[in-house]
Amino acid sequence: MSRSVFKISKAFSGFSVDDLQKAKEFYSKTLSFDISEMNGLLSLHIGNGAKVLIYPKSNHIPATFTVLNIPVDNIEQAVDELTKRGVHFEIYDEADLRTDEKGIFRDAGPNIAWFKDPAGNILSVLEE
Repeated sequence: MSRSVFKISKAFSGFSVDDLQKAKEFYSKTLSFDISEMNGLLSLHIGNGAKVLIYPKSNHIPATFTVLNIPVDNIEQAVDELTKRGVHFEIYDEADLRTDEKGIFRDAGPNIAWFKDPAGNILSVLEE
């Protein structure tokens, strides 16, 4: 396959959930993403015409890695706003991964905070 085929491809990512209606509510209302629904699938519209596919899976197992990183200008404001909307941020206290009391990791790279969607998939907000 020619390399140029991928240059013009509109590739997208996707992940599963166990309850599409809960996911629709969370991603559209709690996180304020524009969402479309077609053929039993959700598409998150995330800017620049990009999208992320969310599909139901009866034997869904939550991802053990971050499936979606959401860049923000100010992590403090983002964490505070999402906390008000009912989002619970993960607190990590491991040797190489320690978050503060808000769930923000500040030790290396961008400031980042992880949380889970209703299906248990890991998401993050990270400061650009």
